[in-house]
Amino acid sequence: MAALLEAIEIKRKMFFELEDIPYHCLDVEISTPTARGGQTLVRIKMRNLLTRAVFDKTFKAGDKFKEPDLVLSPASYLYSDGEGSHFMDQETYETHTLGENLMGDALSYLTEGLIVQIQKFNGNPIGLQMPTQVELAVTYTEPGARGDTASGNVTKPAKLETGIEIKVPLFIKEGEKVKVSTETGEFAGRA
Repeated sequence: MAALLEAIEIKRKMFFELEDIPYHCLDVEISTPTARGGQTLVRIKMRNLLTRAVFDKTFKAGDKFKEPDLVLSPASYLYSDGEGSHFMDQETYETHTLGENLMGDALSYLTEGLIVQIQKFNGNPIGLQMPTQVELAVTYTEPGARGDTASGNVTKPAKLETGIEIKVPLFIKEGEKVKVSTETGEFAGRA
């Protein structure tokens, strides 16, 4: 039996289950009334992990939620095709296929063999957790011209091996590997 959580105990980045659906708490706001007998209310900004929908909902402080049967299992990216993106579980060696709707913008950062975390609810894959940074090779960028920094222009566009384009510092050349933040999509350093 899963433990029960009260609404007042829910914090940012926690997972909870409501009506047999797993949710991820994005933000919490607790409002305590000043009048006697008033109820403490908890407003939760939450993401439905099955549909990816985000919405706000208000609960009483004593409302109870189950802890979801969520498991993160490491998997390596194999390839993507018309059916979706294919991953091999690093523990069981079985292949999981995630549809485009579950991938979000993760495809922009996936390279063959990259280890990610597959989120499973009741044993079924429902999502993907990317590492905070990935290393990608620069496939095309203009050479930095002398004097570019005088105008305050210290970055230039670079196309990466997955097809995305980011701004990189002038000293980055074609063929170099760079670290890219998967949360912001920005340059995070040389690899």
